[in-house]
Amino acid sequence: QMQLVESGGGLVQAGGSLRLSCAASGRTLSGYRMGWFRQAPEKEREFIAAISRSGENLYYADSVKGRFTISRDNPKNMVYLHMNSLKPEDTAVYYCAADSSYGVGYRRTSTYTYWGQGTQVTVSS
Repeated sequence: QMQLVESGGGLVQAGGSLRLSCAASGRTLSGYRMGWFRQAPEKEREFIAAISRSGENLYYADSVKGRFTISRDNPKNMVYLHMNSLKPEDTAVYYCAADSSYGVGYRRTSTYTYWGQGTQVTVSS
């Protein structure tokens, strides 16, 4: 089993920045592709970003491309999501997830094996 714990969420004004962190334990992080998703009230959970095991390949949803950056530190078992130029529509619970597969389904929630409990991000206008 892998445990994932997100932190770093909070309330920020539009245009501001936040850095989310995801701490992994129980399994070696380098064995997993990692992703960030978010879920707003009454909406489906949506893909935000993913990063390959080595950190070499990065993938982003169009809605956050150029504003958000995903990164990882395998020796520290940490994954990060740097969020800049935040907008009110970025308000959601943000989740970290681990994927043990090698396919191309990194945008699908069903691809991921382990999930964190989420951290709330609220962007005020």
